[in-house]
Amino acid sequence: MSTNEKIIIGRLESVSLPDLAINDLQVRVDTGAKTSSLHVDNIEKYMAGGKPCVKFDIHPDVHNVDTIVQCKAPISDIRQVKSSNGTAEQRYVIETTITLGKESWVIEITLTDRSDMSYLMLLGREGMGKRFLIDPAKVFMGS
Repeated sequence: MSTNEKIIIGRLESVSLPDLAINDLQVRVDTGAKTSSLHVDNIEKYMAGGKPCVKFDIHPDVHNVDTIVQCKAPISDIRQVKSSNGTAEQRYVIETTITLGKESWVIEITLTDRSDMSYLMLLGREGMGKRFLIDPAKVFMGS
């Protein structure tokens, strides 16, 4: 994909995670983060059909914490991740479809407690792949 074909996105974007029934989720685009991460509550591991899965709650509307979406997904990995404050933690990793504008693709997302952060999700370098150019002075360009 040449530079001319890449979509320009801003430092904040609105995405959907259709596999998790999440629409219009504001994310912070973070080129400093390798992996994308999602704030979730009540993470619980369980087995389904002999495969490890995880169920969790998300509040997709930061302005209305009474809205809760309960999600389930197979666990694709468990990784040691160093957070922005320098502490390392083990996180469940899931694979899910993400949609930004007219683009849809599968990304890996780590599940964590981001309650002290302004945005529920970070879209990291691996999640963006080679699809986008980022203009840090802009917001909601890909919508």
